[in-house]
Amino acid sequence: MLGYAGEELLRILSGHGRADVVYAADKAGAGAGDRKVGDIYPALEGGIKDVVCGDYSPEGLKKSGCDCVFLALPHGVSVNIVPQALDAGVKTVIDLSADYRINDIKTYEQWYQVKHGHKELLSKAVYGLPELYREKIGRAQVIANPGCYPTSIILACAPLFKGGAHADISGVIADSKSGYSGGGRKFAGEYEKKGGGNTYAYKTGGTHRHIPEVEQELGRLAGHGVKVTFTPHVMPQVRGMFSAVYPDGDWKDADPEELLREYGEYYSGEPFVRVLEPGKLPATGSVVKSNYCDIGISVDKRTDKLIVFSSIDNLTKGASGQAVQNMNIAFGIDEKEGL
Repeated sequence: MLGYAGEELLRILSGHGRADVVYAADKAGAGAGDRKVGDIYPALEGGIKDVVCGDYSPEGLKKSGCDCVFLALPHGVSVNIVPQALDAGVKTVIDLSADYRINDIKTYEQWYQVKHGHKELLSKAVYGLPELYREKIGRAQVIANPGCYPTSIILACAPLFKGGAHADISGVIADSKSGYSGGGRKFAGEYEKKGGGNTYAYKTGGTHRHIPEVEQELGRLAGHGVKVTFTPHVMPQVRGMFSAVYPDGDWKDADPEELLREYGEYYSGEPFVRVLEPGKLPATGSVVKSNYCDIGISVDKRTDKLIVFSSIDNLTKGASGQAVQNMNIAFGIDEKEGL
């Protein structure tokens, strides 16, 4: 619970009217000893401050009597803790790592260089993007919370791929920028020590591990294979994420207002997706510290290209807020509670 996602989870849950935090732990072997949550995160208020955070153990988890467990751990660590939580009687496990997102075990092991070992659970895990899988999330024991970049890209693309209205789309280019908290607490500390103010690309040329996650989900929507060219960037703000997505194809006849109506119909009733009016585009400042995803559209008539823009908070809708949204759905709570 000592990373950014864990802190954000505790912040959200401290104001949740239907959930009590009864157990908090650092990853196995951390050796930090027992500390009150309030001593780790002094800004938190209420009873959550008195919850003791110690080293993780399966016995401690079982003794806690938790109904729902959030795992905000590095990739490869949650693999074995998920089955331990289920064996402890936990009703729902929500994993914020990538360990249960990729359906094909060979693909996961190739991209993450981790042996999985729990294929039987991988096939039961539900991808935790509520706008696509709300009904399945409501019945799931294991919810694989999506990555921040995939959330921003998939939500920007889903209406184009679902239902065959634009069945000729076989690929997208996604240019995404994240606040430096997306790199984790250690990276953020190093970034700030160097003075910040630096924007740059990383994991370029098809090497970022979120690519198979996005291709998997867009391929499911489309009913055929989809290739994603993805370039992530770090930008000089703590939190927030902005994606510009370029679906392939010839968009010379595209009407931005008609496409926005299509998006509005697709996301009708979704509490956390806001399709913006014609001529308006998303900005990170409108979504930071919220669970919203804002979407806007532009058509370049000169080059016949469609550009879909999305913005989220990488720590909220891109991680912990979405995890709480998934918990609310799984336990029949108002989806907006705490968010």
